[in-house]
Amino acid sequence: MCHDGRVDTAADISQVTDAARRAARLLANATTQVKNRGLEAIAAALIERSDQILAANAEDVARGRAEQMSEGLLDRLALTPDRIRGIAEAVREIAGLPDPIGQVVRGMRTDIGLRVTQERVPLGVIGIIYEARPNVTIDAASLALKAGNAVVLRGGSAAQSSNRVLIEVCRDALTSVGLPADAITTVDPWGRAGARAMMRARGAIDALIPRGGAGLINAVFEESRVPVIETGTGNCHVYVDASADLEAAEAIIMNAKTQRVGVCNAAETLLVHADVAERFLVAALTRLTTAGVTIHADEATRAVVDGQPSIDAEMIVDATEADWETEYLSMDLAVRVVESVEEATDHIRRYSTGHTEGIVASDVAAIAAFRAGVDAAAIAINASTRFTDGGQLGLGAEVGISTQKLHARGPMGLAELTTTTWIYEGEGTIRP
Repeated sequence: MCHDGRVDTAADISQVTDAARRAARLLANATTQVKNRGLEAIAAALIERSDQILAANAEDVARGRAEQMSEGLLDRLALTPDRIRGIAEAVREIAGLPDPIGQVVRGMRTDIGLRVTQERVPLGVIGIIYEARPNVTIDAASLALKAGNAVVLRGGSAAQSSNRVLIEVCRDALTSVGLPADAITTVDPWGRAGARAMMRARGAIDALIPRGGAGLINAVFEESRVPVIETGTGNCHVYVDASADLEAAEAIIMNAKTQRVGVCNAAETLLVHADVAERFLVAALTRLTTAGVTIHADEATRAVVDGQPSIDAEMIVDATEADWETEYLSMDLAVRVVESVEEATDHIRRYSTGHTEGIVASDVAAIAAFRAGVDAAAIAINASTRFTDGGQLGLGAEVGISTQKLHARGPMGLAELTTTTWIYEGEGTIRP
């Protein structure tokens, strides 16, 4: 029974986790060359079977439209030939990255002659619960494989057709090069009961990573008995300082907001120093509203832009308290005028989810104050928030963006999917 009296409907997924553990033991001893062959096979299979993948994805997108899924979430869900090629290329990039397994984190010789090393080893079996992002299926599987882990996947029902085919493609690819298919498994056939079972699989799953909206992440974090690496939502801010190159700032906020709205590193709030508000806001909000962005403006912003002929008045609405704490994942942007970098960082610390915070400035002191004043997994200086991404930061594809402070923070690449073992060697040495 659950704590509230309901029957516990968690499924028996032991057949999946047992198979994953057997595969994990084999992968832990696999050479880099062998693991890379598996990754190359996955990349090739994605291209070869792209028609099958796209047909399955079309089913998911059609169902999403029928269920009135937002355009931002539909964009996350949708695959195209170019996106499949991009996913395949990300897999090949992972194959080309240094293998973290066996890396010496530190080493020393003690006073009594013990040779001590701390080396990276696989976590073992990683569980990943995620929403309508079919690319996550491949990113997660590929990163786990390279780091010597087996992975148990639970994708959202919105991408069920896409994920079924993608997992089949990956398993077939592994088998073709002599690796265990069960290195990549899924509990999707059990639906939500499978997800609940993953959260209860302490000892069978070594770490659980939720990737999705706040509701999913909070549910996993609160209910899981398995250690959780928390990935956070992205209420990301861009602060335009008085010292900013305003042309660059305009390009940055356009990119951060509109390039892809349904992602966690998209900007959701724009903060502008009062000294440049009049010069910056009219031009920036003209571009943003023309692009289809609804502006949730504070009073000071409205005082600048109301009545401007270049700005459609219907695209400006009054900001509410709720706007400052909202991850829109849509063509919406909250805008506030601030009097100082300190006021900007105070606002960010109050409303930030700790994902990515950006500043546009040329003043070194302002940049230093911003860096010291915010607490985030990533800080963007004169660059778009959209760069908080494993691929963009040189890690290859990522399994998620961690906003916690233990073990992993920021984009989680290969190293973040490992733990360490201490090895000490003596010569018949005993403790004095």
